[in-house]
Amino acid sequence: MKNRLRVLRAENDWSQAQLAEFVGVSRHAIIAIENGKYDPGLPLAFKLARAFGKTLEEVFIWENAAIVKARNK
Repeated sequence: MKNRLRVLRAENDWSQAQLAEFVGVSRHAIIAIENGKYDPGLPLAFKLARAFGKTLEEVFIWENAAIVKARNK
């Protein structure tokens, strides 16, 4: 799953450490999520999205979304 955390952090001028503290995880967890090495569970995903005032879909991009759209046509 791709995400826009790095972009959103830059837009808000937040460091990885600041975001990590705000949502209650380690800086290493933020790094892993940003680099696509770790997909957060729903509670953390919601915390991250809400930290930026965004919906889950605005922060996290499901890579198979195109497949679902094609099936629904």
